Amino acid sequence: MLQSLHVHNFALIEDAKVDFTQGFNVFTGETGAGKSILIDAFGMVLGNRASSDYIRNGTDSFWVQAIFDISAMPKVKELLQVEGIDVEDELFLKRQVMANGKSQNTINGVQVPLAVLKSFAGYLVDIHGQHENQALLKIDSAITILDAFGGVPAKEALENYSVSYSQYLTALEKVEQLKGLDGDREYLLEKLNWEIKEITEANIVDDEEEALREEDKRIQNSEKILQSISAAYQGLDAERGSLEVLGNVKTNVANATRYDERLQVTLEGLESAWTILEDARHELSGYLEDNLYDEERVAEVRSRLDVYYKIHKKYGSTIEDVNEHLAAAILRCSELQDLEESLIKAEKDLSEKEAEMDVQGKKLTVIRTDNSKVLAEKIVEHMKDLAMPEGRFEIEVKQKERYGSTGIDEVQFLFSANLGEALLPLAKVASGGELSRVALALKTVLMDKYSIGTMVFDEIDTGVGGITAQKMAEKIAILSNKGQVLCITHLPQIAAFANQHIYIKKESDGERTKTNLEILSDKDRVSEIMRMTVGENISALAEANAKEQLDIASKIKKELKNK
Repeated sequence: MLQSLHVHNFALIEDAKVDFTQGFNVFTGETGAGKSILIDAFGMVLGNRASSDYIRNGTDSFWVQAIFDISAMPKVKELLQVEGIDVEDELFLKRQVMANGKSQNTINGVQVPLAVLKSFAGYLVDIHGQHENQALLKIDSAITILDAFGGVPAKEALENYSVSYSQYLTALEKVEQLKGLDGDREYLLEKLNWEIKEITEANIVDDEEEALREEDKRIQNSEKILQSISAAYQGLDAERGSLEVLGNVKTNVANATRYDERLQVTLEGLESAWTILEDARHELSGYLEDNLYDEERVAEVRSRLDVYYKIHKKYGSTIEDVNEHLAAAILRCSELQDLEESLIKAEKDLSEKEAEMDVQGKKLTVIRTDNSKVLAEKIVEHMKDLAMPEGRFEIEVKQKERYGSTGIDEVQFLFSANLGEALLPLAKVASGGELSRVALALKTVLMDKYSIGTMVFDEIDTGVGGITAQKMAEKIAILSNKGQVLCITHLPQIAAFANQHIYIKKESDGERTKTNLEILSDKDRVSEIMRMTVGENISALAEANAKEQLDIASKIKKELKNK
């Protein structure tokens, strides 16, 4: 449920904050006061397209904040967890748009992309206005509405069909791919065989390349290595070198040990050190004598590394990539060699997938056909309540030439407002007022199919008046018993049914014009209903009529709630 809306520097609205109640909240005011502007602002905090053109003159940005009670909205809480945002019983949405067109979006104080903001809006609010009425005229809207009415069985049938349709498309793509290969078969076989031969003959080994790189590193620095080893060897072996010096030290300590056995440990340490140095001298001598860096080995290492370089450049940056490419080439080569057999298998699989899709599609058609009759009957019932006693409404389910993402069905709303007139597509015969009433009938029928907390009606009463307006008000009141309703209206019959009445007025201080919002008291509601009914022709009779409208609406609301 929407708890409050705060709008700052948005068009004519300098700063306006309004708190909402559960049930029916209505907005009224003079034409041009800013009622639709308020809904536009609300739409933007829900992720609708924003424009810097809405920034109030003389300011550098606008922002809109909406606070929702989500204590009874588990799906919204789940979405918060998915996005890593703290879960609370209140949800704060805020959107700020700067003069350069950039916007900043936050949820509970956490900055989020616009797409995330929009994903929350779908669970929070259903905005319905003239634009949404026009959406009813599209065939894809009709099928979506019919499937929504079908509930879980329709949803499961559509999901099963979608799986089979996806498998069918995959099988179809495989067949078309194999057919396309037939013309290039010889060329592709030659290319694949060459790739298999080149990779196989390269005889790549997992650890060989790294070992070769290490060896190449030694080869490139061989001169430096030999210089260092030679100097080290000379340091051990030369006259007065380390070994000779250590030998003399050892001899002197040995002489002294004959007279003092306490030096025995020292002598043993010196002998051990002399042995280690002597072993090192032999190893260094062997290192210098070995011909480790002959030209033949250098050429061999460089040639082998060049093989790895070419293989990686063509078939992948790692050995794993090269092996995967080889496996894929072998598999595809096998398929091409047995292309005729592969095509037969693929076409058989396609036939099986098509048959399964047909089974699931027919199940979906049966469900839609059955539901179309029930939904149409329910809509007609509400149409009669909305002053269309002779109105007819049918839902046509017919088959297209081929299957698509939603099945083979094409769904269309057929409508006739008057007795004796033929049923025709809704788009061709419904006036604006009739379309609004059909839309409201649909909303009433489908209200149990959605768990949206807040429903917004933006002047859907266009072209409606008299007793029809009264019936329309009753339908909106029924919806408000299910959840929260926000409604902009010009009709006193609808405004009288509200639980909370918000008056929108445009004021000027002589320099600037701004829009303000005011929650009306019971007394002020009488004045506003009177204004909406008779304009400036205020009289005691008009006031009594306004009070009577409010009293009648109150009684009807109680009756509807009890039902």
